[in-house]
Amino acid sequence: MSNPNPAPTLRDVAEAAGVHTATASRALNPKTRQQISAETARRVMRAAQALGYQPNSAARSLKTSRSSTVGLVIPDLTNPLFPPIVRGVESVLESDGYNVWIVNTDNDDERERAQIESLRSRQVEGLIVATARLEHPLLRRLHQQGVTMVLINRQVEDLSIPAVTGDDATGVAAAVDHLVRLGHTRIAHLSGPLTTSTGRVRAQAFRHAVRDHGLPDDLVIECARWSEEDGATAMRELLAGEAQFTAIMAGNDLIALGCYDVFAERGISCPDDVSVIGFNDMPFLDKLRPPLTTVAVPHHELGAEAARMLLDCIDQPARPARSLLLPVTLVVRGSTAAPRS
Repeated sequence: MSNPNPAPTLRDVAEAAGVHTATASRALNPKTRQQISAETARRVMRAAQALGYQPNSAARSLKTSRSSTVGLVIPDLTNPLFPPIVRGVESVLESDGYNVWIVNTDNDDERERAQIESLRSRQVEGLIVATARLEHPLLRRLHQQGVTMVLINRQVEDLSIPAVTGDDATGVAAAVDHLVRLGHTRIAHLSGPLTTSTGRVRAQAFRHAVRDHGLPDDLVIECARWSEEDGATAMRELLAGEAQFTAIMAGNDLIALGCYDVFAERGISCPDDVSVIGFNDMPFLDKLRPPLTTVAVPHHELGAEAARMLLDCIDQPARPARSLLLPVTLVVRGSTAAPRS
């Protein structure tokens, strides 16, 4: 039995717009739209919308040997810093005619391997990876196989993979300077995992910053994960020791929230007893009591720049790998104050 209402074809769109089929095809493809006049492109797109035309991406992929899809590998979608990164990636890729497949690894190596294999089976043209560790055999193997990749918020040692990150070292230095200007001389750092470039760079930047001010650099405790729970565990470990401190530079905002949890259970006042600074400026920190001082990272722009870099890599495969540092900003709120005399 024939379909009484067949789906509109590209030829139907071309006839409705009064143009050749090839012209209609160029107008509907963001990569080739600039080859025709703006008025013609608008006429074709209005006709396509009126007819309810949907391009056959599978057929186009067979014809061009390109899938117009990209894989985005996220370690933990429950972490509030990743949604704006995802939106930044999507805003650039979708405007360029690409679809984005997003996978979540839950920081599990086997799940990550399976998810990336799944993306590659879908013939994605490249990967944007936010899960990288300093030693990452899977990414090393993919790089050796010639997979087009861009790292975001992470880097891998001894691999020339393009990367987009925030200027973590400058952000940590600004946070330490702020605490020193307030009068703090015993500052602790609850770092992120030192298996990640972010954890290592921020911990090294902290040690350099306090040494530059002539302060001790021995108050560093590593968190196993970038999580509130691990921040609380590290905070309890710090309190159980004999070291005196009046301020904490947390590896990220979630670790700082773990400090808040311990303050509540121990009756510690922030910032009267202890000042705290986070890192990332994730949403709603201004609603905390006290509002959290933190280092703001432009996560949406981080995602957008990673997407632009990946498109460059797809268009120019022989292009040398490059890294991009985006500026960060210290946001001073109510969780930092001068120490008690």
